[in-house]
Amino acid sequence: MALLLIQPLLVGGFLPGVPAQRGRRIHSILGGLLALAVAAHVAGLWITSPPDVIDALLFASPTPFSFWGAIAMWAVFGTALLAALRRRLPLRVHTWRRGHAAFAGVIVLGSVVHALLIEGTMEPVSRVGLCALVIAATIMAIVRLRVFAKRKKSP
Repeated sequence: MALLLIQPLLVGGFLPGVPAQRGRRIHSILGGLLALAVAAHVAGLWITSPPDVIDALLFASPTPFSFWGAIAMWAVFGTALLAALRRRLPLRVHTWRRGHAAFAGVIVLGSVVHALLIEGTMEPVSRVGLCALVIAATIMAIVRLRVFAKRKKSP
């Protein structure tokens, strides 16, 4: 969740002393680390309980937090793939940004709901506070970067 908070702050230019280009570079590196952290999280769960991981990945788990975690996980991997193929995909920059931001929104929503539904991972007040900050930072970055703003058509 801490990486999810830092990501929009970096790309949105909200961190003082971090120039825009450097912020985007750090955002990219942390995005890769986020994907690795999710993979390590799932691997750790696999070690402790393979049937639960299979149920979660097949969306057959009786626990609702597994559903949201799996959604967020696939969105993280989709975002990582989209970022890795950025230069190879025949997409305009604005279209790529919209796709990336849409994936980011799914990641944030899935991760927040996943975290809020799990009992015992964090103290409730700090968990809700961190989740609120992640949502606020993501919305602020998307608004500041005007990702979903209508573009004028060229004549």
